[in-house]
Amino acid sequence: MLTLFGWTSKQKEPQSKEDRRKQRRIRRKPIGTTTKQTSFKRESRPISFLEKMSLLWTTDIGIDLGTTNVVMYVKGRGIVLDEPGFVACDTKTREVIAIGHEARAILGRTPEGIEVIQPLKGGVIADYDTTAYMLRHFIRRVVPVSGLIRSRIIACVPSSITPVEKRAVLEVLLQAGARKIVLMEEPLAAAIGTGLDKADQVGAMVVDIGGGTTDIAVICDSGVVVSESLRIGGDTFDEALLQYMKRKKKLLIGPLTAEDLKIEVGTVDPRSGEERAIVRGRHSVTGLPRAVEITSKDMKFALDKPVQNIIEGIIGILEKTPPELLAQINDHGIILTGGGSLLRGLDRMITEKTGRPAYVVEHPRYSVILGTGKALSELNQLRDTLEELR
Repeated sequence: MLTLFGWTSKQKEPQSKEDRRKQRRIRRKPIGTTTKQTSFKRESRPISFLEKMSLLWTTDIGIDLGTTNVVMYVKGRGIVLDEPGFVACDTKTREVIAIGHEARAILGRTPEGIEVIQPLKGGVIADYDTTAYMLRHFIRRVVPVSGLIRSRIIACVPSSITPVEKRAVLEVLLQAGARKIVLMEEPLAAAIGTGLDKADQVGAMVVDIGGGTTDIAVICDSGVVVSESLRIGGDTFDEALLQYMKRKKKLLIGPLTAEDLKIEVGTVDPRSGEERAIVRGRHSVTGLPRAVEITSKDMKFALDKPVQNIIEGIIGILEKTPPELLAQINDHGIILTGGGSLLRGLDRMITEKTGRPAYVVEHPRYSVILGTGKALSELNQLRDTLEELR
């Protein structure tokens, strides 16, 4: 038995033929109502016998289309893939040289004629052809080729996705071999992944800080009450560190060094223990190799602006939240998910600035994909998002 925001699936007791006819006329309540752009809808027509038979050879896949990482969940198997969303290409022929971990490993150190790109930017598709190639490659790694044609997919997207961006995602997944696609808002998936359901009858705020976007949403009962997506994430933190090192330390470093630095000594809370690290790079003036020391205090200054923008976004959503839910959010707290939520001191700073308790959930990087995996068990009752565009 699975409960998703108040909708419970369970086996029915034997019924008479007349009862079954009446039951077919009753439209079942949706598991979640989201924004107009990415709403969940159930199938209004019954599933035919041939369709039921075809499900025996169907592979159901959940995909978290992150800017930094692409994570896949296969029904019955769990999380089967977690790869960086990077592709290395030949600049002249556009031939793909490497994908995933192999492509990320050569980021910032590629030879002439090869470039490493992120085809997904800010949670949406920036390079259509490369994204399609990358997804086909990943899907074929986790499911048999024979099942690829019949794959059904739930894909997570930012809450502020536009109709044009939505169509691009659908077309890419169709090209990758999907026969049914359901788009799901990332905050709703994250809420399901953290175990929230309607049984609690409370409102909660979910802040999902990913690689390219931060999705902020208030969840209550049947779904998303109010939400906003900011083009700020882990990549924004890395870029802020790059610029700080160049401006204040006269040191040029690469994106991988910036990410390692963020993980090692990154903090936004001055009360965190003083930590130091030696950073090696190239002097921005002389061009010679150079090593400098950076402290936790430096990190706070470097990351202050993007963090303040996230806090302002949270406060803005709280101001739009119905008064009845604010008291419940005070009790339930602000739930932080996504890899960016692991930045030290971020939860304490959000608590201080908003006046409401904030905490990081267990396994925050996988909250979205785990929620998608739970929703896969109800995929038969979810209407194909493609039907909204026809």
